[in-house]
Amino acid sequence: MILEENWASFISGSDIRGVGVRSGQDSPLYLSDEIVERIALGFAEWLRQNRTEDAEITVAVGRDTRISSLRIKDRVISALVKMGVNVYDCDYSSTPAMFMTTVNLGCTGAIEVTASHHPYDKNGLKFFTRLGGLDSKDINEILLFAQENQFIYAEKFGRVIENDHMKLYAENLRKMICDGINATDYSRPLRGFKIVVDAGNGIGGFYATKVLAPLGADIRGSRYLDYNGMFPNHVPNPEDAKAMQSICEAVVQNDAHLGVIFDTDVDRAAVVDKGGVEINGNRLVALAAAIASENNDGCTIVTDSVTSDGLTDFIEKRLGAKHLSFKRGYRNVIDKQIELNHSAVNCPLAIETSGHAAFRENYYLDDGAYLVTKIIIKMVLLAKEGKKISDLLSGLKEAREKLSLRFNIERSDFKMYGEELIASLNGFAPSCEGWTVKPDTYEGIRVSVDERGGNGWFLLRLSVHDPVMPLNIESNETGGTLKICEKLYSFMKEQSGIDSSPLKKAIEICKNNVKTDV
Repeated sequence: MILEENWASFISGSDIRGVGVRSGQDSPLYLSDEIVERIALGFAEWLRQNRTEDAEITVAVGRDTRISSLRIKDRVISALVKMGVNVYDCDYSSTPAMFMTTVNLGCTGAIEVTASHHPYDKNGLKFFTRLGGLDSKDINEILLFAQENQFIYAEKFGRVIENDHMKLYAENLRKMICDGINATDYSRPLRGFKIVVDAGNGIGGFYATKVLAPLGADIRGSRYLDYNGMFPNHVPNPEDAKAMQSICEAVVQNDAHLGVIFDTDVDRAAVVDKGGVEINGNRLVALAAAIASENNDGCTIVTDSVTSDGLTDFIEKRLGAKHLSFKRGYRNVIDKQIELNHSAVNCPLAIETSGHAAFRENYYLDDGAYLVTKIIIKMVLLAKEGKKISDLLSGLKEAREKLSLRFNIERSDFKMYGEELIASLNGFAPSCEGWTVKPDTYEGIRVSVDERGGNGWFLLRLSVHDPVMPLNIESNETGGTLKICEKLYSFMKEQSGIDSSPLKKAIEICKNNVKTDV
């Protein structure tokens, strides 16, 4: 059976994503009560067919803070119960905590109602079993069940049990910190440390009040810890400039030892060191790699494809590890990590520059709170030596200039077109002085550029789901991105079927910036 377009449109990688708030003119992606119920019924049927080892199926359901999450959560629970599923209603919960219900509560599966960092009106569902998050194939099967809508309700409905699983989840994080620091005052190892948290009114506020404060940390100066699904202060997103500015300000104004920022459902995070030093993107990858590579000599660190050349040097020369730059998409890097470990390759960490970080020791789960906990333990241990967390980044070379662009493809067969354009660029690149195509690229085309052409690199790839080609450029010299853009534009402007105007505009902006610098 083929998935119809109206159902397929809800697929977003390994999640289901849509619109949660009814507007004056409903979106075709509106997660109505009926749509949500059929999807939940589909998950129950999928569990019955794929998790036959459980005589009795139990599913935990949690939600983030956005305004439509309560409605959707209640509809999910109502549907599961009709299929005879016993449900733990965990109410407010982080996404990683929902996976952990399969460990701590023995649940067959779990559902988190969330749209991650997206605006308040969006929403979605993330699914887990004891094996981890579902992949796109699994989501497709669930939606096929929903589309067919041939469900048979159970003769005996399931039970609903309220469960504050976040209490246990926070308790486990506290124990992890106590054990990792092993201070003389074992139960108060963060006494004397000021740590501020910016939760952006998402779920992450629990980390300040339920993890840090009970361990003795001074959390005064933390921001937006209360739940507000309209996100009135800033988008809860470590990649958002306004959000990062907020946590940097909190660190500086309160003279904090560390600042922590989460996305809405806490599967991503970033930190800020004392003095307002941002640690996200390549810096966060480098920090996590430094921590993960301890006692893992010669290990492999898997990242997404847009990491810098300086990061590769840091991982391989400074840490003595191997850097595998794979594909964009958190499921891609995690799945590669799992594959490597199953092939006897020591791979303790998979991490995206967006802040998704999965440690092998933590069920290969991308958990922002777990990452931050590892960083806090390291911060306290370093403080005993008179060092800061950013001292671990010594030797990391960072690009002087960065640029990210997106080109819209104007063809219906956008995937085939994108592949053909990349092939054409592969043929064009060797004719450019100083350009070298990186051979072991897992997606798109990555070109290294020497001092003659801009002293940096660029990556052009095809978006997984959308008719878009993202472009990332980095240069190690002022004006280097301009040189790369100009040469690349000489190729792009000749290609029909793609809108190259963003590159033309970028060239104009780069030229003005060069004049200003002069």
